[in-house]
Amino acid sequence: MANKTTPCDDSLDNCTNIDDLMKHHYLPFMYGTIFVLGVLGNVTSLLVYVIKVRPWQSSSIIMFNLALTDLLYMFSMPFLTYYYSQGDNWMLGEFMCRFVRFGFHFNLYGSILFLTCLAIFRYVAIVHPMQACRIQKRRWGILACVLTWILAGGLLAPIFNVFTTVKSKNNITQCLDLASNDPETVWKYSWVLTVLGFILPLLIVFICYMRIAKVLAMGPHTQSRSRVRARRLIVLVMICFAVCFFPFHVMRALRIYTKLMPGTCCMMCKWVHAVYIISRPVAALNTIFNLALYTFAGDRFKQAFLSLFTNQCQERPSQWQRTTHNGTPGTKSGLVLFKIFTIVLKPKNSTPINNLT
Repeated sequence: MANKTTPCDDSLDNCTNIDDLMKHHYLPFMYGTIFVLGVLGNVTSLLVYVIKVRPWQSSSIIMFNLALTDLLYMFSMPFLTYYYSQGDNWMLGEFMCRFVRFGFHFNLYGSILFLTCLAIFRYVAIVHPMQACRIQKRRWGILACVLTWILAGGLLAPIFNVFTTVKSKNNITQCLDLASNDPETVWKYSWVLTVLGFILPLLIVFICYMRIAKVLAMGPHTQSRSRVRARRLIVLVMICFAVCFFPFHVMRALRIYTKLMPGTCCMMCKWVHAVYIISRPVAALNTIFNLALYTFAGDRFKQAFLSLFTNQCQERPSQWQRTTHNGTPGTKSGLVLFKIFTIVLKPKNSTPINNLT
């Protein structure tokens, strides 16, 4: 399939190749780094939820599905890393091209929708406390996650018809991202994704957390540990939307617009494309933000994470005794790091943590 000529073809002007440099150096490094951190973090998170977090309530189920979505996305990272490091030369066929691009967008909008579910559940539990016991039941969490998976899958199903491999002027096969495809084909669909997958959830999340913040500021215990943690969660989620999701959607729209409008100079197209390239791994950084989110979610994740390591230490006391008495620098340093890690993450008191507040 031949790629259509657009106003941004570099044959029309003497253009910088800043976007090609970004693709071939910045993207492989960022995607590779996110892959390593994301796999380690999300595998650990899933193990903690499966082995240690009990009982599961609605927030635990939502968080588990969020971590699962992020982990599935990690599997597409090595393909993108190799593709861009090889100079945009895709050798895995059209189906894998569509599948990998689908994985990127499914993680992006799946994360947004799961974060929206979390905001709604926390809104009900905090602003309407009489409904807290009902909303914490597992069946509501299961129902919310099933609907989220269905909604995300339905929203992104057309991607399999949008993405395709193309032959470049250098006769290499490319697997283009959404905004680099035919602008007349993707312009309307990109706005559907932006409105339904980002703007509407952002409004819901903003309204829910503003109401929650107002409630947390009332009463005599505004500086209690649970309320401070809840405020940190609000800040973290809003930063995730502002830093990861917002720039990506703005730059994607600009990238398609510059390809769509006639008369756009090549230099403008190249720089818009370069900034859009920067925003793509930044959007993928939501997987790293989500790792911090689990600590503030209030479902005993921190205690479960610590118990996973302390139990391992208790099961092997002889090893720790040898570490203490042998005087080996490597083993001593490992013990010191473990103690520091435990002190930093140790809860300040043993007060039970409410699952949603």
